Amino acid sequence: MPQLRLPIPFAAAALAALFVGLLPHTAAHAQDNGSDTLAKIKASGAITFGYRESSFGFSYLDANLKPVGYSIDICNRIVEALKSELKLPAIEIKYQAVTSANRMPLVQNGTVDIECGSTTNLVERQKQVAFSPDIFRYNVRMLVKADSGIRSIADLQGKTVVTTTGTTSFRLLREADKGRNLEVTNLAGKDHSDSFLLVESGRAQAFVLDDILLAGQIANARNPKDFTIVGESLRTENQSLMFRKDDAPFKALVDRVVSGMMKSGEMEKLYSKWFMSPIPPKGININYPLNAETKEAFANPSSKGI
Repeated sequence: MPQLRLPIPFAAAALAALFVGLLPHTAAHAQDNGSDTLAKIKASGAITFGYRESSFGFSYLDANLKPVGYSIDICNRIVEALKSELKLPAIEIKYQAVTSANRMPLVQNGTVDIECGSTTNLVERQKQVAFSPDIFRYNVRMLVKADSGIRSIADLQGKTVVTTTGTTSFRLLREADKGRNLEVTNLAGKDHSDSFLLVESGRAQAFVLDDILLAGQIANARNPKDFTIVGESLRTENQSLMFRKDDAPFKALVDRVVSGMMKSGEMEKLYSKWFMSPIPPKGININYPLNAETKEAFANPSSKGI
């Protein structure tokens, strides 16, 4: 009787299926959805940071076009922990610019391993990605020209409001009690600097965003005194580092590093470095004191989301 031989591709597939079947459930699941970040970093010897180009203080480009900021520094600490965890003498850090519009897809498809930017941890976003404990909490308000006469949401009637594409800002404005019946025109900036320029040039009368990011835009303006942050808080929100979901080992490492920095006082020192001291490239001080909400986040680390 002739010996039965399986075609090579079929035999390889059968062997692979048998091997996966022998793996623990979690490991097999990680292979299925491509979310085994630790294995990916171990194999490649590299990690890719997602960064923002103009989230001043958090994640932006310095004079040498190198990504710097509070979020970048936290991610650098995570890399140090990865070296120890994976027993790697060095891990290459690669950088990928992201925007509010493309940051989640780039994390999901594996282009970015961890987004070191200024992303709000929302429960609805947790269906697509995962988050670290909150690294900052803030209020959503609006930036206007100091002489605009705009001081509250009601003053936006008939005005043009800019929000950055991919943010929740305009939805929050519409959901506010005094925003539901407003007749306003909404413009979309491709990033925060673009949105700010629309106010600076007079094409928009208000820019709605996280107050800390608005403070960063004002600090970097040609004439900071020409602008102010006003209005009721549309919501208290939280910023976190973002990475792929369903990856328990990587999340455990991120959570351990971030929570440890908070408990040791390192995070507060890092905050002071980026928000209460002169920062590159212009030596400007954003001068945004640590608020009660962020102190609470440091005292009780949580990635619950809102």
